Amino acid sequence: MRKRAQIMVGLAGGIVLLAGWWVYGQFGVMAQAKETKVSGETVKVRLMTDVGKAGSVVEVPKVSRSDKEWAMRLTVEQFRVGRAAGTERAFCGVFNDNHKKGVYFCAGCGLPLFLSADKFDSGTGWPSFFQPFAEENLGEETDSALGMSRTEVQCVRCGMHLGHVFPDGPKPTGLRYCINSAVLSFQEEGLAPEVETILLGAGCFWGVEEAFAKFPGVKSTEVGYAGGWTKSPTYEEVCGHGTGHAEVVKVEYDTKKTSTEKVLEYFFTVHDPTTMNRQGPDVGDQYRSVIFFTRPEQEEVAREVMGKLGRERKFSRPIVTRVDFAGPYMKGEEGHQRYFEKNGGGCRR
Repeated sequence: MRKRAQIMVGLAGGIVLLAGWWVYGQFGVMAQAKETKVSGETVKVRLMTDVGKAGSVVEVPKVSRSDKEWAMRLTVEQFRVGRAAGTERAFCGVFNDNHKKGVYFCAGCGLPLFLSADKFDSGTGWPSFFQPFAEENLGEETDSALGMSRTEVQCVRCGMHLGHVFPDGPKPTGLRYCINSAVLSFQEEGLAPEVETILLGAGCFWGVEEAFAKFPGVKSTEVGYAGGWTKSPTYEEVCGHGTGHAEVVKVEYDTKKTSTEKVLEYFFTVHDPTTMNRQGPDVGDQYRSVIFFTRPEQEEVAREVMGKLGRERKFSRPIVTRVDFAGPYMKGEEGHQRYFEKNGGGCRR
């Protein structure tokens, strides 16, 4: 357990400026947040296995987004709390009284943070946990903003402000992680859904959809846009490189007939994952190789598949495919759906 010499004792340290924090306009919030810079740094974390447990330590890229990108992915309240270090009002968070079994993960990058088994009622009005999903997944910084020394807790991968940790919790750790509901997502414990969804970018989405529409176990496919910072982009705008979006295929697959592993193994056969923003003659960031996962377990599988391909030297160059938590997805125009079926094959741009 890390040293916590600077943590203040007492419940008073957990109650922070209730009257001073109110939801205000998005532009006002963004003005207070720090612009995210692309650093190329990596962090060591533990991802979640298909049985809801922490896996082995893996090294993954830090998630870096501009405020423009965060504003697209997050609500105003999530941005205020997570990116501008705000605090939601006590007893108002959606997870304060949540008693369901499951895992709480970062609303910004999908990293598992806490388990329901480690949650307790602290009486403070915020979700409280006596230990994290994995120590590696949390970062800590000294916070002296209120004239006292507290320990701020952040998502180690994307830097999302989560809350604070205090030494007045229950046994066995004696800790109380006081966390804002706004920056958490929750996945209930139980059997995996019969149909799972994943967004895949592998170049021209016409051909990728055609390939997956025929893959055994896939129930439906749809082309669209994801990963950028503009709402409701058109095909022309995405191709103009001003939206940040990738052309993706929304793949829904039957988990009784196939698996995430098989879907992703096939994904790496239908494109060149060693060229980030190019597939054959198609060049541009909209053609980037990317996997947008919708469930935490999918990320673990994706990185395992990539690691296996790397060890087996399936490609002559390193795999550069990005693995990212799915943000807003926008369906593409009807003329792009099942394009090959409608046009007899071939890319007619």
